[in-house]
Amino acid sequence: QVQLVESGGGLVQAGGSLRLSCAASGRTFYSRDVGWFRQPLGKEREFVAAVNWRGGNIYYADFVKGRFTISRDNAKNMVYLQMNSLKPEDTAVYYCAANRVGGRPSRLEDYDYWGQGTQVTVSS
Repeated sequence: QVQLVESGGGLVQAGGSLRLSCAASGRTFYSRDVGWFRQPLGKEREFVAAVNWRGGNIYYADFVKGRFTISRDNAKNMVYLQMNSLKPEDTAVYYCAANRVGGRPSRLEDYDYWGQGTQVTVSS
């Protein structure tokens, strides 16, 4: 079992920054890849970024490359998403998720543990 709790969301103006945190618990967390997904209101959940269990392999959706940075600290059981140069279209509920062993980093169906989400709202 893995439990995930996101925090750090909020309201920010366009061009601003936020840092999302994902606190994890569970014996197997350290061995799992972790991803961030987002779901705008009325739209499907989409992949944002992922990091493998060692932290050495990182993946980003094209629309966040150069603006968002994912990182993890296994000693603290934490995963972070630093979001810079935010745009109104980044407004969504952001979720962290733990991937099943061997799952693909950008494939939503390969994640079997999810947090409750944190709202990010970017005003223009």
